[in-house]
Amino acid sequence: MKHMQVNHKKAALLGLQHLLAMYSGAIAVPLLIGTALKFNSTQMTYLVSIDIFMCGLATALQLLRNRYFGIGLPVVLGCAIQAVAPLQMIGKKFTIGTMYGAIIVAGIFVFLVAGYFSKIKKLFPPVVTGSLITVIGLSLIPVSIQNLGGGNSAAKNFGDPKNLLTGFITVAIILALQVWGRGFIKSIAVLVGLIAGTLIASTLGMVSLTPVAQASWFHLPQPFYFGMPQFEWSSSLTMIIIALVSMVESTGVFFAIGDLLHKDISSDDLKKGYRAEGLAQILGGVFNTFPYTTFSQNVGLLELSGITTKRPIYWASGFLMLMGLLPKFGALVTIIPDSVLGGAMLVMFTMIAVQGMRMLKRVDFDDTRNILIVAISIGLGLGVTVYPQVFQSLPETIQLFLGNGIVVASLSATILNLLFKGKSGLEEQHIPAAPEKIEVQH
Repeated sequence: MKHMQVNHKKAALLGLQHLLAMYSGAIAVPLLIGTALKFNSTQMTYLVSIDIFMCGLATALQLLRNRYFGIGLPVVLGCAIQAVAPLQMIGKKFTIGTMYGAIIVAGIFVFLVAGYFSKIKKLFPPVVTGSLITVIGLSLIPVSIQNLGGGNSAAKNFGDPKNLLTGFITVAIILALQVWGRGFIKSIAVLVGLIAGTLIASTLGMVSLTPVAQASWFHLPQPFYFGMPQFEWSSSLTMIIIALVSMVESTGVFFAIGDLLHKDISSDDLKKGYRAEGLAQILGGVFNTFPYTTFSQNVGLLELSGITTKRPIYWASGFLMLMGLLPKFGALVTIIPDSVLGGAMLVMFTMIAVQGMRMLKRVDFDDTRNILIVAISIGLGLGVTVYPQVFQSLPETIQLFLGNGIVVASLSATILNLLFKGKSGLEEQHIPAAPEKIEVQH
């Protein structure tokens, strides 16, 4: 990392960049669930607004490290996309109240098992974490390409020349600033790319201000907006499984950021990180939003910007909460075309994959066992990401767990490492490099 001072104005711009990087993923969940449950426009407005607010609050819970919760790393939290299908199923089969009751139960479960789950640290030597983080990055790349093509691969205009032009121009701007930019401009390359790409897209008639005009000015969070929670055992068990999937993903992200910061992530760090996510999930159920998990896309942004202090993330958290209270400003971000977002995502997601590969450089590949662990776990992880329906004949509970490529990669790498190496495989410790100082101007 370069020696760089980050004052309030620069931190705010970096925070805005983090917000834009995760925004489309954050609002995708309420839009998908609200549409599936046939919410009216008033209900949908509440759902999106409170979701944005809760993303900011959940991020703050993770940033504000204390003796009970909060990992204290520069992480951004958003809705767990893997929760969409199960929540749609619960909402349709039972009630909206059952859906939120299951989210609360899963949040309590995460908070209570955080201490036990944090003991898995020893199961994640470099050969496992490197494979997992590589799969996290590679599995996100199809999402970026889908957005770059227009967002909906089934649409007739998917891959329209306008989409390709604006998407690749965004990529080109970010790359140019990363290679030839200097100082702070280089750090906000993604932000500049998104703004420039949107301006170019507007000249091609791809930007509509209708969502901004239709949005209200002010909105207050209301507990149990859709009614009191109801509790049903199978729905709760389903959401607990989804919570476990999210915990495995978050573990990979925590280790990725720890590697980026040259910081060893301890079991205590993991415990506090899981607890913060559990608290966020409980609050999500109370305020009728969704489960929250640490977003991996922002890891690539930390690598690209070269700024890994927490101050920009505090700004991102504050902006999210403010936008949740002021829907008109929240809607302003939605005017960025999918193709422009896709271009930025492509750069960020590939950076995550490259970071995983860099971690794998520390693995001894003269040992055939390590080659097999990496090859099989990455192969299975990517294969399941492309074809999750490979497990469609298995019980639904198992499908929920194994339908996630990141979880499959994590399980296969961990099991193979234990099978091939036994206890010796757990003793391979990652030795962080000496940290390079980044000054924060107060």
